[in-house]
Amino acid sequence: MNWRDDIHLYLPKYLSEESTKELIKNIGEFPNNISNSLYTNYLYDTHTVFQGDGLKSLKIINLPDMKIGEAPSIILSNTCDIEPSNKRPFPSQVCYAPIFRLEKYIDSLKQSDFFTNHESLNQHIERLKQQHITQILYLPIGGGLEYEGIVFLDRINNCQNRSISRDNMKQNRLFSLSNYGHYLLLTKLSIHFSRLQEKVDRNLGIAL
Repeated sequence: MNWRDDIHLYLPKYLSEESTKELIKNIGEFPNNISNSLYTNYLYDTHTVFQGDGLKSLKIINLPDMKIGEAPSIILSNTCDIEPSNKRPFPSQVCYAPIFRLEKYIDSLKQSDFFTNHESLNQHIERLKQQHITQILYLPIGGGLEYEGIVFLDRINNCQNRSISRDNMKQNRLFSLSNYGHYLLLTKLSIHFSRLQEKVDRNLGIAL
């Protein structure tokens, strides 16, 4: 059995047959197709905030610095958890992370002494663009994103769900991820937060 047979176990069951075939095709072409398959315009006119949506401006804080700024950000919360029509006995918070310009990141690396030569720096950027760096999500130009972006998955912010207006989503949304882009985001989140290969034995041990 090859990966194309096994992958069906891990694909969303709600997709049409055509969408499933397209998703499998895109997964098989990873990472060479990231620049042209990550976004969709299918959800452009909806008022829903979807997981993986890029929004033009959300409040950002980087503790312990108390200064609050604003930045383009990607939504990390599950779509259902932040859907206002899903009533809960507690208020939902929206988790998101800022989108940084790849160009500025490269400039900062050039000014540091971490990489000793251009070749090692270029290899790092190439690995980043191929999604091989587990805590960084690479975002190519596309949708309303006019620059190459990166998201550090360890720099998560949150805000009250009601603070994001659904009435002007068409104006505030930079992009929505395609089925392939969403699958890639979930894979990156899973690897970053849920690795079983941490090489730590958590044996029950002796009760205290």
